[in-house]
Amino acid sequence: MRPAGALRLVRFRGPGGAEPRLGLEEGPGGALLDLSAAEPGLPRSTRALLEMGPTALAAAQRALESGRHRVPRGTVRLLAPVGDPQKVIAVGLNYRDHCQEQGVSVPKEPIIFSKFPSAIVGPFDDIVHPQDSSEVDWEVELAAVIGKEGRHIEESSAMDHVVGFTVANDVSARDWQMRRNGRQWLLGKTFDTFCPLGPALVTKEAVADVHNLRIRCSVNGQLMQDSNTSQLVFKLPTLIAWVSRFVTLVPGDILLTGTPPGVGVFRKPPVFLKRGDEVQCEIEELGTICNKVV
Repeated sequence: MRPAGALRLVRFRGPGGAEPRLGLEEGPGGALLDLSAAEPGLPRSTRALLEMGPTALAAAQRALESGRHRVPRGTVRLLAPVGDPQKVIAVGLNYRDHCQEQGVSVPKEPIIFSKFPSAIVGPFDDIVHPQDSSEVDWEVELAAVIGKEGRHIEESSAMDHVVGFTVANDVSARDWQMRRNGRQWLLGKTFDTFCPLGPALVTKEAVADVHNLRIRCSVNGQLMQDSNTSQLVFKLPTLIAWVSRFVTLVPGDILLTGTPPGVGVFRKPPVFLKRGDEVQCEIEELGTICNKVV
């Protein structure tokens, strides 16, 4: 029995490179339904859908329950579930075990930075290795998606502002993050294609406990990161309350919550991505993304 409100929203492009459409996944890696065909009155942007609020999600629930307008999975290209957020907000040093591998103290306050939305690509799109970097690294992350606008949000009501979750890879050029650009992180984090997302936006009703999910990353089949979201230093309610002290959160905003240990830069010797590598990021209950470096 599927819980009420449990949805797996996807964006996809059909045969012939048609305009992006919204869809629903029946389960992880399962059959797809064309939401844009089932509910033609709904917008074709996830952000616009979320801005409509509960009525749009209720329409999506009806479409899922109808079981109509199925689309053969092999005929579509999945896109990032949210392609046009106003903001991509990220958190540094937010796994206890990631702090330990660097030999640094656990932060007293969240460390916030950002990526430009132009870095977003789909769950199976290529990561373009920039000519300007020789130290491109992987970071599997849990991403939360905002569903309700808010500023100065209380921790006690913070999860009311979250619609769901997806898998992200916070690809990072360590040379630019750690030594160039005055050690400001932005440029090293926001090259084009440095934010693969997907495969689906999984609503919170479909996730048993977002703070107890296995999170893993493999490179060329070798397991590099393997932890659990229980290791988060600052849980989602704390992060949302903190960030909303500074900015208004709006539907479609993406919050990357940090990465566990096992990144390349802190290995001995360091390991970095090269063209031809394949990076797979997986979070329990949410799904798997897999991106080739070109």
